Amino acid sequence: MNDNFQQVINNLTPDVYQNLKRAVELGKWPDGKVLTQEQRDTCMQAVIAYEHIHLPPEEQVGYIPPKPGDACDDETKQNSSEQPLKWK
Repeated sequence: MNDNFQQVINNLTPDVYQNLKRAVELGKWPDGKVLTQEQRDTCMQAVIAYEHIHLPPEEQVGYIPPKPGDACDDETKQNSSEQPLKWK
């Protein structure tokens, strides 16, 4: 991520973030003009970057909660002991 993009993301307001997110969802700007593919890609990158900085993982777009017992499940991690990898 270049410095200019990072600076823009750091200065996004929640309202602008919501507008970008809505534009990606609908494929058009609030005035009805259709987003180009490049605009859609850039908006999507901005939304993901904003969420990464400002929102907890469970509130980010695309978050899928771990299933109980999955390796990514925090409770499973806490209750399991590490096992060495056995090579055959």
